[in-house]
Amino acid sequence: LLQAASDFSHYPGAQSDDSAREFLSRFPLTLIINALQTKFDVPDLENTLVACLEKLFNTKLGASLIPQYMPFVQVGLQAESQAVRSLSCKTVSRLLENAHLIKIYPLLLDCIIKGDEQVAAVATDAIQKLAGFPEGMEIIFPLIASQCSSLGRVRVLALVVNLFSVSRSAASIVYSLNLLKLLEAELRNADDTLVTLNVLELLYELSAIEHSTEFLSKTSLYELLSSIISNNSVESILRSRAMMICGRLVSKVKAVIASIDGRLSDIDECETALESFGHIGSSTQGATYLLSPAARHVINAAFERQGHGKQLAALHALGNISGETRSKLNAEAEENLRRLIYETAARSSKLTPSGLFLSVMQQDAEIRLAVYRMISGLVARSWCLMEICSKDDIINRVTNESTKIGMEARYNCCKAIYQTLTLSDSVSAFTDAYAKLEKAVKMGPYLVKEPQPVVETAKRF
Repeated sequence: LLQAASDFSHYPGAQSDDSAREFLSRFPLTLIINALQTKFDVPDLENTLVACLEKLFNTKLGASLIPQYMPFVQVGLQAESQAVRSLSCKTVSRLLENAHLIKIYPLLLDCIIKGDEQVAAVATDAIQKLAGFPEGMEIIFPLIASQCSSLGRVRVLALVVNLFSVSRSAASIVYSLNLLKLLEAELRNADDTLVTLNVLELLYELSAIEHSTEFLSKTSLYELLSSIISNNSVESILRSRAMMICGRLVSKVKAVIASIDGRLSDIDECETALESFGHIGSSTQGATYLLSPAARHVINAAFERQGHGKQLAALHALGNISGETRSKLNAEAEENLRRLIYETAARSSKLTPSGLFLSVMQQDAEIRLAVYRMISGLVARSWCLMEICSKDDIINRVTNESTKIGMEARYNCCKAIYQTLTLSDSVSAFTDAYAKLEKAVKMGPYLVKEPQPVVETAKRF
């Protein structure tokens, strides 16, 4: 049995139904399971039989036999052996469309809490697949997080996030079962920094899910995150992660913006705060919130050389706020944006926005890449178009960049200026700039010149 199982499991690629049938004719499934449960003192027997069964159950013939051996699967989910538990979880995944398998859900949950990392992963995968079936989401999720270890609680919370991501209907059931309150409870209990950080990482994943804002806005998670950000006694890494999460979540964000705004004076956390403002500003609603008036700090940091990382984060944030990836803002927000940039220029030695733009464009390639993104968004405004086109040095820089870093961003910037100028009434006032922009756009991102025919003298024999 050991030799045959080893040969079967090590066969390259998938086994066919004919191979499985031939193997089972020599070694019936009952014999293999009994050998696995008896624990003979034979080296590597367990691992070999587990690998053999896994390959066997991956065939259509093997999968069809699983319902007859459900008691073995249930026992396997409670086995001391992590390898047997892992096999049992994978076996469940093969037949999740069978409604009667829902009865073994608590055993899968137990594997998440008590199994090793591999067992927890395959059990989570099985439950997530189970949630894809209508019957699966009818399961009542037992509130057991408080009855297990900190690692077990984090795994249960990870399962909640995974279930939430399945679909909007699954997220609705997760919310209706008050499972998001498990996350709230862990954030309130901040005694264990590592657990809190793990929970924040899960929230960061959850905030990226399309339908998350709809449900999270109904919880107290925003208030808890705001509290973490504002609390000076909390570990800096926790505040930083909370700011990044809030950057992804726009609804009910005004109180959060005020909290993040208060962290900009902290040298160690200002870059994270600026980056989170960039996440907020990437949406129209978020940018509108920021421009009344928190964006002043972003604009100031973008044009003041008070640290490379801080300036870089601020320029990218301003690119998001100004709309490099979306449409324009409402009239009030637009006026605030224009006013803040002109006020910043007036306080500087450059005096004008065009002077500010040119000064940052003359810095290193990484900074210029961020500047190109910023201008791509700002140039949609007529006042910014005039500032850009009236400065020959800016047009020359954006149409003749030779550094490889940021070439696509430079091209997108060039194209944005060209398209805005084309649609404006100012083309005749900037004919030289327009010709340079048109040529640069035709050459593409990497300034490839149009091919020229090569004429050679014919070779004589």
